[in-house]
Amino acid sequence: MHQNKLTEKYLAHFQASGVKASEFHAAVQPVTVGTNMDGRCLTRPGFLEREQVQQLEADLETLYRCLTSLPDRLFGGDLAKFVVATGVPQQQVDAIVRGRGNTPSRLSRADLYHDDTGFRVLEYNMSASLGGLDAGGLSRAMMAQPVMAEFAAEQNVGFIDSMVEAAETLKLECGVQPGNRPSVAFCDWPGSYPDLEPQLIKNTANISKLGMDAFPCHLGHMRIDDDSNVWVGDRHVDVIYRSFLIEDLLDPTGPALIEPVLRAAERGKVKIFSPMDAELYGSKGALALLSDEANRGVFNEQELECLDRILPWTRMVRPGPVTVTGRTVLLEEYAIAEREELILKPVMLHGGAGVVPGWQTEPDEWAAQLKEAMHGEFVLQRRIHPHTEMFPSDEGLSEWLLVWGAFLGARGYSGMFLRGGPAEAQNAVVNTLNGATGSCCFHELS
Repeated sequence: MHQNKLTEKYLAHFQASGVKASEFHAAVQPVTVGTNMDGRCLTRPGFLEREQVQQLEADLETLYRCLTSLPDRLFGGDLAKFVVATGVPQQQVDAIVRGRGNTPSRLSRADLYHDDTGFRVLEYNMSASLGGLDAGGLSRAMMAQPVMAEFAAEQNVGFIDSMVEAAETLKLECGVQPGNRPSVAFCDWPGSYPDLEPQLIKNTANISKLGMDAFPCHLGHMRIDDDSNVWVGDRHVDVIYRSFLIEDLLDPTGPALIEPVLRAAERGKVKIFSPMDAELYGSKGALALLSDEANRGVFNEQELECLDRILPWTRMVRPGPVTVTGRTVLLEEYAIAEREELILKPVMLHGGAGVVPGWQTEPDEWAAQLKEAMHGEFVLQRRIHPHTEMFPSDEGLSEWLLVWGAFLGARGYSGMFLRGGPAEAQNAVVNTLNGATGSCCFHELS
């Protein structure tokens, strides 16, 4: 267990206030219904000190720059070669290459553990469908509680609304002129739309307050007219806010649904936010390229210092030699010997799907999973040993494991979305799909 001085001050302040954790929770929990948190929230926000935010913002900028320049640095600008190298299925390549943006979108979220060395990257998510962009409502609800408002005023603490930053990023990247109010379709995949519709309705209502007319739909609702204009019912669509993912294109109906939209985008009739290439840079295969010692020569000293600090050893699962801290070993032998310090992850799936933690897997099963992974698209990643943090409860303090989801947008560091699970559960994957509880994050203002 380890936490910064600001967190310790808050815990002492909260205890001295006499407010019950259950009372605080009951006052703020209702705003999380219909959000990515699915009605669940922790009993306090996370806290970041000024120096942590400054370091994190610098590292996010460096990581973004390194990831999005990989096609140029390693493949002579050939995006298709980069796609294949990162383990993306061939049937997705055409849509990705055709649907790429002029420049990679900046809207992204690094999922981080905090250990003895600072923040470490678990994975990097790059798309407009990022969970947790709607945490601003919880931030405002917590800040409205007298115990928090008093602490924030004493310690000069505030927060960044990630939804506002996402809206500003959309306007910049989609060329929205000042004073214009674009029609924005929050577009999901038909199969997942019924489950996500309540959340999309809430998000579109919030983002419509930020200079656009937003509404929810799925790709099957879209009609493309003879001039390649995009419509949903009688609404003309200026921007498609893409909530569906690259992996959705593997659906048998995928090509027929996406093809007319790609043609409309190619003709300049609609903007896609974020473009189809976004998730490539957030794939675990891209992290493996960054981590591979064979590629160190394409990064400068400052970039290498950042990557060495925040990125755990990550490699594509392929039989043969790999480097580990300067020595060459056979990956299949190293993976067996170091099972308890490695985790197996699929390259493109989201939400913890397909993740196999070696330390929670029997040796025979681990060997079988590795053998199977050799024929698929997986990475091996070095295990991170994260710190835990304390949260108020009516019985005292309880220990939680946190994933810190740090957003980057057009204007830089764009806020944080936390997911937490009880430390005793020892979950290798902490996300909302396996019952993790969400929260927001406050930081010292400069």
